[in-house]
Amino acid sequence: MNRQRRIRIEQAISLLHQVREHLEAIHDEERSAFENLPENLQMSERGQKMEEGAELLDGVICDLEDMACTLEECRGVQ
Repeated sequence: MNRQRRIRIEQAISLLHQVREHLEAIHDEERSAFENLPENLQMSERGQKMEEGAELLDGVICDLEDMACTLEECRGVQ
């Protein structure tokens, strides 16, 4: 892989890290909001949707980390 493409991959990795950090902040806020609900509201439809949303965000964050790792491997290929 030439230098120019490695630089572009590095830029993509940086963007993925930025998106991950942004989503982690949202995830943390949503998880905190859920945990601060009274127990009866945590069990409500609204509470369950909040928890499900936080879990989905967690999955997306893991996927972004996997993509960044794969791109780092790709960048290292000569």
